[in-house]
Amino acid sequence: MDTELLAAFRAVADYGSFTAAAKRLGYTQSAVSRQVAVLEAELGAALFDRLPRGIRLTEPGRCLLPHAEALTGRLALAREDLRALRELRVGRLRVGAFPTAGTALIPQTVAAFRASCPDVTLTITEGFVRDLIAYLNAGDLDVAIVTSTVDGLLDGLTLRHVMDDTMFVAMHPSHRFASRAQVRLAELANDEWIAGRDRPEETLFASADFRPRIGYVIREWVAKQGFVAAGLGITLIPSLATSSVRPDIALVPLHPDDSPVRVIYAASPAGITAPAALQPFLDEVDAYVARR
Repeated sequence: MDTELLAAFRAVADYGSFTAAAKRLGYTQSAVSRQVAVLEAELGAALFDRLPRGIRLTEPGRCLLPHAEALTGRLALAREDLRALRELRVGRLRVGAFPTAGTALIPQTVAAFRASCPDVTLTITEGFVRDLIAYLNAGDLDVAIVTSTVDGLLDGLTLRHVMDDTMFVAMHPSHRFASRAQVRLAELANDEWIAGRDRPEETLFASADFRPRIGYVIREWVAKQGFVAAGLGITLIPSLATSSVRPDIALVPLHPDDSPVRVIYAASPAGITAPAALQPFLDEVDAYVARR
């Protein structure tokens, strides 16, 4: 049953004439009359008695009216709910991020997003990139801030470039290079490194010309900084994490020719319609990167 026919019938019943209903609906009187006639033909019953001084509901008309009111009312509510989603007066956005992004990029973006879209329910999930990808593919996240040095790990996702994350060398303030404007990896060949992996070739900064001498395997950035502050070695700190570096260690930029770069992406499931809130969130991500 065409809901427009029900809306025309309800308007005639509410306003007491075809002319008044037509004015309310923005149609001609003859168009409304035809819509009601089509509905009557479909139902096989007259809905109105056409009288010299107006119209009156028939018994079938009185029977149909509450159903028409319910159906057209629910349709109006559905349209309003969809409008509210488009206008970000309701909705949700589920965001994932790898841990380093949680030092500044994510909290600053969330703060700006909540200020501009306060009615959208925003949830944040922190995790390793492989886990975040699994959540995306399972439909448990709408977008994830990720990076990967593993070929093929991000295949099948829609990727939007966010930024290139360069590296700094974190060292004790008494280190011989602590006051340098930049440093080359070759100059650090004899230093003891604090790394996230025990195999030098699996570290982010390993290359054909450089293999770090690993003294300690520490996976978390906060713990790595503690070892550096104790003078136990040096480590790399990504630019994303520099705002959270403790004050008792020094940061020295790597020479551009030596600095490994992590490419940061906003990843979302391919072929899936994005929530209305996603683009405003990504706009805030871009704004944060621009401010940096």
